[in-house]
Amino acid sequence: MTLLEAIQARHSVRNYKKQPLTDSDANALQEKIDQVNSEGRLHIQLIRNEPKAFLGPFARYGKFRNVTDYLVLIGEKADDLDERIGYYGEQLVLYAQMLGMNTCWVGLSYTKIPGTYVLNEGEVIKAYISIGYGETQGVAHKIKRIDQVSNISDDSPEWFRRGVEAALLAPTAINQQKFSFELLPAEAGQLPRVLAKRHFSLVGYTQIDLGIAKYHFELGAGTDNFQWA
Repeated sequence: MTLLEAIQARHSVRNYKKQPLTDSDANALQEKIDQVNSEGRLHIQLIRNEPKAFLGPFARYGKFRNVTDYLVLIGEKADDLDERIGYYGEQLVLYAQMLGMNTCWVGLSYTKIPGTYVLNEGEVIKAYISIGYGETQGVAHKIKRIDQVSNISDDSPEWFRRGVEAALLAPTAINQQKFSFELLPAEAGQLPRVLAKRHFSLVGYTQIDLGIAKYHFELGAGTDNFQWA
């Protein structure tokens, strides 16, 4: 499975088989975690065989079942932390999908279990990602039209369309899709520019959502075709 195929195949899964991650899958995932932590200046941690975080009232409200493995998304406080959490966390989500695992981004429906993670001075937890082998592969949700989240026109290059289409398949909080992509004129001798923006939401999480959507856009558009404005 390629990353673009993983974008198409990935759906949020909340119910998992009573089957812990295999050592081979967990080891492969840990290698990827080490990579994104280094690149993204993050402290994401894989927690294994721990059921309590998804047994509380918030988890029951979120309709989670049999979650024993999950990612804790941690980083040092910074203005761009949420966007980096989204951008690099989604890399782990798609990588897990390629390995045959299922996931779900979780903003509230979890309980922090002391002793299961390491939180250094100045660091904060921004979200969790449940991970395991789903009872199903999840279902697709309704998404916005391309013209609702971009300035696409008949003259727009095909790579821009592919990027927006990929971004529309990105997971966002309660499927809010509060982001947009604007194609700007290229400066002399430079690649075309794309401006990614997040929009107001009472739900929040729009900066994490933007990071996820930007990673999807890059996969769809190809990073050789543009630069971020």
